[in-house]
Amino acid sequence: MLAKRIIPCLDVKDGRVVKGVNFTGLQDIANPVEMARFYNQSSADELVFYDITASVEGRNLFTDILQQVAREIFIPLTVGGGIRTLEDFDRVLKCGADKVSVNSGAIANPSIIREAAKKYGDQCVVLSMDVKRVDGQFRLFAKGGREDTGIDAIKWAVKAVADGAGEVVLNSIDTDGVKNGFDIEMLDELASKIHVPIIASGGAGNCEHFAELFTHAGIDAGLAASIFHTRQLDIRELKRFLHDRGIKVRI
Repeated sequence: MLAKRIIPCLDVKDGRVVKGVNFTGLQDIANPVEMARFYNQSSADELVFYDITASVEGRNLFTDILQQVAREIFIPLTVGGGIRTLEDFDRVLKCGADKVSVNSGAIANPSIIREAAKKYGDQCVVLSMDVKRVDGQFRLFAKGGREDTGIDAIKWAVKAVADGAGEVVLNSIDTDGVKNGFDIEMLDELASKIHVPIIASGGAGNCEHFAELFTHAGIDAGLAASIFHTRQLDIRELKRFLHDRGIKVRI
């Protein structure tokens, strides 16, 4: 059995790490370079860097900050935000990313997943989905959770995996920042339909939430932001807790 991964996430806006609740009310948290250095030393398995307003502002990702972040870490780095073309993939990879996350760009141009997987390999292409319940359906949202696409998120993920997405990040807008636990219902539905690694995002508040998450089949990693940023939860302590529960993690 592969070790479960613990992944902190840097949501970056205007060059600063921010965090909100249900994708709204963003508050300034920290300098992304300092945070990257901290997580590199804190037993994080990977790091995710999202330029969260690149898509809605119709611009390219801030590569200067990304390069600074990449220089600080020696763990895998996934980068997303404003990824619309193969040239964007190439630019971000050259800045130090190991994997590239596509969300709104893939909604606008679905063929980018297949094209990127063919050029860079499935393991490089991460489908990120911002999902919210609408009229009893798990609905896919675009542009940082601002725009309801009307697309069934589960069907979208199935298609993306068939096209070559090697990993899926499921961001539940309903549980984002609430700290009452991951969206298990949504995650279970996704895991029953795809067979690539799933990263759960949105809702982590304590060690028990991660322990519960990893009892569910098909969930390979737990991603969180505010509880790690504010030191409410230490990654080393979390891993010791999970290890003591019989969950395989990298200590």
